[in-house]
Amino acid sequence: MAVIELKSVGEIAAMREAGRVVAAVHAAVREQAAVGVSLARLDEVARTVIEEARAGASFLGYHPAFGATPYPGVICTSVNGVMLHGLPSPYRLRDGDLISVDCGAYVDGWHADGTVSFTIGEPREEDLKLIKVAEETLAAGIKAAVPGGRMGDIGHAMSTIGRGAGYGMQNDFGGHGIGRAMHESPFVPNEARGGRGLLLRPGLVIAIEPSLIAGGGDGYYMADDGWSVCSADGSRSVHVEHTVAVTADGPVVLTLP
Repeated sequence: MAVIELKSVGEIAAMREAGRVVAAVHAAVREQAAVGVSLARLDEVARTVIEEARAGASFLGYHPAFGATPYPGVICTSVNGVMLHGLPSPYRLRDGDLISVDCGAYVDGWHADGTVSFTIGEPREEDLKLIKVAEETLAAGIKAAVPGGRMGDIGHAMSTIGRGAGYGMQNDFGGHGIGRAMHESPFVPNEARGGRGLLLRPGLVIAIEPSLIAGGGDGYYMADDGWSVCSADGSRSVHVEHTVAVTADGPVVLTLP
């Protein structure tokens, strides 16, 4: 059985420092993202922020079982139909694109992980709605991360919002514990039955990260690059994420500015 580590107040404070770096990356990338800017350039921007903060890049060189190669960037840049893990390629952003930027950083060995989604140029109304619902889905999951609750309460709260809006939700790639390693136990489902699963206790720190598929289906496939997870129906997808600490006073988001 996997060991689940509960973090002390001091350790959570250390993770908060990493969370601030993640938030700074998101702000810098969002400022630079524009029509004609390449995804590779956004990765360079992120690298600079991490280096100037004297932090480390959690993603760089990461090689999970599903990845074809060690990850080559410091951020994931998922555009339009790419739901997760999009590589920071030479692709240049176009007017109306929808992009999710996922970043992990560590400070003094403590990791934080977060994702933001936004549009480029003139937005599509349906994309703005997709982002709004995704953020509401994430907020519902965070609200459920309280002592005495169950892990299933988080997934149930999120799926109630996401499914209720008619969007697809996959449950193979979900959230995770985080701390000394970027990915720790437990798994945090995007969809689950309330009242089931792990008892939530103060000191548990998790990354909560729902992803929604606009077309309403749950299917996905792995692109030829061996990393990008794409919606099966080609519809647009969105991904949002925060690192959250369960505390006696309620959930605390660690990946805010």
